[in-house]
Amino acid sequence: MAAPVALRTDYTASDLQALARRTKDAGQTRRLLALAVVLDGGSRSDAARVGGVGLQTIRDWVLQFNADGPAGLLTGKPPGRSPRLKAEHRAALIQWIEDGPMPAVDGVVRWRLVDLAQRLFEEFKVEVGRLALGRALRAMGYRKLSARPRHHAQEPEAIEAFKKSSRPLWRRSRSATPRASR
Repeated sequence: MAAPVALRTDYTASDLQALARRTKDAGQTRRLLALAVVLDGGSRSDAARVGGVGLQTIRDWVLQFNADGPAGLLTGKPPGRSPRLKAEHRAALIQWIEDGPMPAVDGVVRWRLVDLAQRLFEEFKVEVGRLALGRALRAMGYRKLSARPRHHAQEPEAIEAFKKSSRPLWRRSRSATPRASR
């Protein structure tokens, strides 16, 4: 079995316990208390029991603590996958949307998400699905709007004449409670 990694000595067990009392992060508290057991002279197995983890995790905590101090034991958000749309792609999307499509070149009269995704692939070789592209555009402040279709020969006078008008007065409905029988 390999020798355990030495824990840095600029903190004492009581220092780590005091830090654990002050922190608001429950995960950091658990890690600090487990390492305090090691600094107090306890075994790594005892520290693993206090922390509720295995020996390998205690070793990882020691390495994080040695590298970054108590801040290295904070519960962090995992980095996750990097976004496919970089700043240059977003800037190009904004430019395309603001300029609008050219029917002769782009083959469309209005942008759809499919068309924008296809153009992104053609220009930058970036594959983005419709849903992801829609979320990205919505995050950039764009909304999907479509105009209500209107016939080119529509006459406003004919529309007004066709509209139905309701009665000017409302009738009172009958009483909901039944009358008593005699």
